[in-house]
Formats: sequence, structure tokens, C-alpha cells
Amino acid sequence: MTTTFPLPRADADRTMELLWSRVRQRGDLPGFSKVVSAIIGAMRGDDDHEFNMTRTVLQDPALTQKVLRLANSAMYSVFGQGINTVSKAVLVLGTETIGHLALGLKLVDGLSSASSESAGARIELEKAVMAGHIARQVASTATTRDAEEAVVCSMLHSLGRMMASFYLPELWSEAEAYRVASGVSENQAANEILGLSLDDVGRLVARQWGLPATLVDTMREVPPRPVGEPLDHMDWLAAISTLSSRCADAVCADDEKGRAMLATLANGYADMLGLEPSQIMGSVEVARQTATDEDAVTVRPARRASDAVRSPAPTAGKPGDAAGILARGAVDMRDALQSASLAQILSMGLETIFQGLGFSRVIAFLRDQEQSRYAAQMSLGEGVQDLLPRLVFGDAYQPDVFHASLANDKMIFVENAGDPAFSSKLPRWWKEALPTSRSFMVLPLSINRNPVGFIYGDWDRSAPLARIEQPEIGPLNEIRLLVVNAIEQRRHTEPAWMRKLF
Repeated sequence: MTTTFPLPRADADRTMELLWSRVRQRGDLPGFSKVVSAIIGAMRGDDDHEFNMTRTVLQDPALTQKVLRLANSAMYSVFGQGINTVSKAVLVLGTETIGHLALGLKLVDGLSSASSESAGARIELEKAVMAGHIARQVASTATTRDAEEAVVCSMLHSLGRMMASFYLPELWSEAEAYRVASGVSENQAANEILGLSLDDVGRLVARQWGLPATLVDTMREVPPRPVGEPLDHMDWLAAISTLSSRCADAVCADDEKGRAMLATLANGYADMLGLEPSQIMGSVEVARQTATDEDAVTVRPARRASDAVRSPAPTAGKPGDAAGILARGAVDMRDALQSASLAQILSMGLETIFQGLGFSRVIAFLRDQEQSRYAAQMSLGEGVQDLLPRLVFGDAYQPDVFHASLANDKMIFVENAGDPAFSSKLPRWWKEALPTSRSFMVLPLSINRNPVGFIYGDWDRSAPLARIEQPEIGPLNEIRLLVVNAIEQRRHTEPAWMRKLF
């Protein structure tokens, strides 16, 4: 169909109403927006941000698999042996790298699945991921600034373009045609056809998703300008996001015009960002190579759909290779024992048990001798984080299964916690906090027969029937010994934290 210009100016409210109706029809992206917020929060978190990042990734089995694939790719081969757990990936690659990687993967998975039929949407998706690669390199060169925020902001800088191309493809096509025919800018064309700029669309969507206000504020075009007063932090983020997005356009064009545009952009933005044009060009080239190395899991999802090996969706409950998963996780812990903190070793242990046995929940309880109690400190599993304040009990001996395991320093597995004959062995705190648990394990942590805590794991009643088999006991005992060794080795290096355990 031939479009005649100029078209009547659209109404912004009608455009957004249409966009949200399309989002509802095709499936909203709450999982994407929530994970984006969780990843950003984990990267900016407090002392346990590494565990928060691990927990955020583990909440999505597909994301977990892809993070591990990339962590073991040729790009990260410098780290040597295979990485079997997300916890170790976070340890060796850092929370920022894992956070940026996870954000890119969720962007690919969430948005491309909602728009698989749109070639324009796939192109915008590739550009967004490429912009993140470029921002990472440029911001790392400008060492005085925050590379983490720059990557996140750059990947989402073109959110308005992605949403328009995904959910309003007919209006997107009309705006592109109008831009070419009229010679106006992209945002000017969008104003005429959509009634608002693409930056406006991105900011409205970001606010609807509840993304951080600082991120929303960077979703604006910052043209190159002569050097005057130094840019404040938000203007710097907006400028580097603009540069990265425009460079991504040029890189994905992959033609002479695109290469000329890269040189123009480097010359235009170098002074603003306190860099040399050659540094920006070098950063773009490194980013291009990085994207190529990561192509198998982050870039060009539609082009790889035909040859990608799709793993079956993970099923709830115990996996078939439980003993193997536990043993490989123990290898990660053993390799990291000398360099990792106690919290990192404990995180690896929890993740390995959670993934290896397919538990519904795993929880690390540590003994606080000052308050004479055991309290939950770390956890994995849906909804368990909200239960932590209730998972506390006194360390004075009681005739229940938990104190029995601690007193004897032996693992205990309860196959049927609902058996009335066993009810007297279950403490009240457990019955009240975890009433849906069907089977559970207590793995004690003791030094010289002195209990310092335990790892708890359970299968909910909704999970398939399962039990701990003999081949899994050896790896489980190795995991607990590695955690105990970590505690012993760090009794003097982490005194403030360790005093509470003894």
C-alpha cells in the first residue's frame, strides 16, 4: 500500500492505549520488567549483592542455563576450568558482568518472544544488545564513571523504538517511511505519526514497569556539543547512551555509510565524554568482537532459531543426574575454597544442593551464640525470602529432628513429614513456617562436634515424589565439609562475623 504524506498527526493518548492493548493481547512482559529491576538492584546491592545476583539468575531456569553457557564460552576461557554454578560465575566474572549479561539475555528472551514475527523488531533488539556492548567498552575507557549504569541505560535507551516496532509495527513502518520521505529526524517522524516521540514512549513504558527514575531520565537524546561545563552524572549517562545507540545503528548497518557515521559520532562525542575519537572507535571495535563471541547466547536470536539446539524445559523436582550435578558443584567449591569468602562458598553450596536435588527450597541456618539461637541467613526458592524472619529457633537441645541431626553431626532425611507418627519429632516453628513441605533434609555443619549451623532443603507437596539416594550422600557430605573448612579457615580473617558462630 502506498502512503501519502503528510499524514494527520496522531494523538498520543490513543497511541499509548493501542500499545498497551497490543501488549495485553500478545502477552505482557512483567517477568522482564521485574527481572530488570531485580538485576539492577543486585548490582547496586549491599554486602550480599553477589548472593542476590545468584538468586535473581536462579529464579529463571532458562536464564541460568544461558549464563552458564556463556561463562564457559571461549570469551571467558581465561578463567580456566569449567564453571558449574552461577555462584562461581558471579565470583570469577563479577556481579556487573553477570548483571549485564543477564539483562541482555532477558531482553532477548522477553522481547523477541513477544515479537517473533517482526523483522523490524528483531533488528531493534540486536541494536539494543549491541548498544550495551559498546557502552561497556566506552565507559570502561572513561574510568572515572560508572560502567555498570552506562550499560543498563544504553541497552534500554531505545526502549521506545523496541516497543513501537514490536507492538505497533504498522505505525512504526509509517513513521520510518515518513522520515525517509521528509528528511526529518526519527523523533520528529514519530511525533507526526504516533503523536509523541520514541523517547516519550520509552519513558512512559519504563515508568509503567516501575524502573528506577534515574534510568528513565537517561532515555533522551543528547546531541554532541562543544565542551563547556563538565556533564553531571545523569547527562553523562544520557550522552553515552545516545552515543552507544547511534553507534549500534551504524554497526548493525554494516556498510560504508555506517562506517562513516561511526567516525562522525566518535569525533562529535569524544570531547563531551573526555575521550579521544580513537578511543571510542577502538571501544566500538572491541564491542563488535565481543558481540560476535557471545553470539550463540545473546545476539541474533531470530537468525539462529533454525540451528539452535533447544534444551527441554526443566521440570520441577529432582533431576535425573542429581549425583553428577552435586559432584560438579563440589568441584566449583573446592576450586574456590582458598580465594572465596565464606558467604561465597556457602552460596555455591546452597545453589548446588538446590539445583542438584531440585529442592523446592534450600536454607542456610547459622548459629548465633550471642543470642543462643539458630537463624536462617541465606535461601533459595520461591517465596522463601519472605519466611526468613520466622525461621529462628533456640539452640538449647529439644527432642526434635533438627537438634538430633546437630547433636549427632549426621545428615537426616525425612521422607514423609506428614506421617502422624513422626509429628512429635517436628518443632512448632517448622510446622508453622513450612507447612507444605513433604520431605526434607538436614545437613549439619559442625567443627569438632560443635554445631555452627546446617543446610536445610525440602520438596514441597506439589513436587514429584523423590528421596535422597545413596550415590548422592557422598557429594552432599563433601559439600558440607567444604563449607565447614571455609568456616574454619576464616575464623580469624572474618572475626566480627565469626564471633557469632561460636
